Amino acid sequence: MTPGAPWLIVTAVEAEAQAVRAGLATGGCTRGSTVAVVGVGSAAAAAGTARLLARAEAHGPAYAAVLSAGIGGGFAGRAPTGATVVALRSVAADLGAESADGFLPIDDLGFGTSVVTGDGGLAAALRAALPAALAGDVLTVNTVTGTAASAAALAARHPAALAEAMEGYGVGCAAAGAGLPFGELRTISNPIGPRDRASWRIGDALAALASAAAALATVRP
Repeated sequence: MTPGAPWLIVTAVEAEAQAVRAGLATGGCTRGSTVAVVGVGSAAAAAGTARLLARAEAHGPAYAAVLSAGIGGGFAGRAPTGATVVALRSVAADLGAESADGFLPIDDLGFGTSVVTGDGGLAAALRAALPAALAGDVLTVNTVTGTAASAAALAARHPAALAEAMEGYGVGCAAAGAGLPFGELRTISNPIGPRDRASWRIGDALAALASAAAALATVRP
């Protein structure tokens, strides 16, 4: 990340933004980057990111890339608590229709796509900077998964999915509309499935997010 090529890094909530800012400061790459809270959920994230990008187009600074960053849930056996995940694709997992034969993604309905593919060069750079990170799909959901049955169904429908969160697809759509490289970075706070707050490790996930952000100094979009 260089002063001449600032990034827009968006999070859902202020705690995530604070972790990213702390990591950037540790890594010595605060100058030129914007870390902004855009809200929870795909719609709020898309609207907030689009507003920031439109403002940048009109008044500057011009961003080199957009990164959706935050914590999320990990699929059991794929992304354990404490892991860092680089999204290769951000998938709107519940954007579609129910049918007698099961869920139909919007792609099958002919109304667009439920997938935003992350920029390949950016994903490769993130993985190089974060060698311990896992790479795969990150699902964007409007309702966080809360039962074992729902988790199993999602995992079966998305064999490449490592994690779920609520904003990546919306941020990716805004980035695509502005013609900018997009990536998503998640650190895992809890397993996907039955809601067991005692097992959540939000503090550890935020610390992992800060550590990941510190490594962004070596990344070029």
